Amino acid sequence: MLRAIRKFLRRDGGATAIEYGLIAALVSVAAIGALQAMGGSLDTMFSHVSTQLNEAVS
Repeated sequence: MLRAIRKFLRRDGGATAIEYGLIAALVSVAAIGALQAMGGSLDTMFSHVSTQLNEAVS
């Protein structure tokens, strides 16, 4: 019985899975932040292009 408990305590597969999950969550948060920041500048750029095209056609 004691041997089984020691074997259980030495396994670290679950800890590795948790670490990978935390890394994935951090990458997701960083990606969301970057996309939100880039989204505003893209909106501004496309609005400017649209305005220039409308003026060129008119």
